Amino acid sequence: QVQLVESGGGLVQAGGSLRLSCAASGRTFSNGAMGWFRQAPGKEREFVAAITWSGGSTYYADSVKGRFTISRDNAKNTMFLQMNSLKSEDTAVYYCAAVTRIYGGFDYTRWNAYYYWGRGTQVTVSS
Repeated sequence: QVQLVESGGGLVQAGGSLRLSCAASGRTFSNGAMGWFRQAPGKEREFVAAITWSGGSTYYADSVKGRFTISRDNAKNTMFLQMNSLKSEDTAVYYCAAVTRIYGGFDYTRWNAYYYWGRGTQVTVSS
């Protein structure tokens, strides 16, 4: 049984930093990818960042480029999201997602391209 567990959320002032983690268990994603999505109250789930597990290619939403960094630790089967220069508009529940295999033309930004999901961690940025 695959489990994705997020941690690291919390309350931070605007301009501050947080580091989210997503620990995966149950299987590896060596041929796949993992990503972060977020959902604010009253808004749709949106793509934040993604990373391929083998080559480490990364993808970011324009809104977080230059402020967020996604990374992974293959040995620990864990993905991270370093969030700097946080803004109030970054406030949301952040979800970890994973897919076991990617293919040509895979759309990393589409939430329904991912099969496994964590329960989410709340990030609140106060202005």
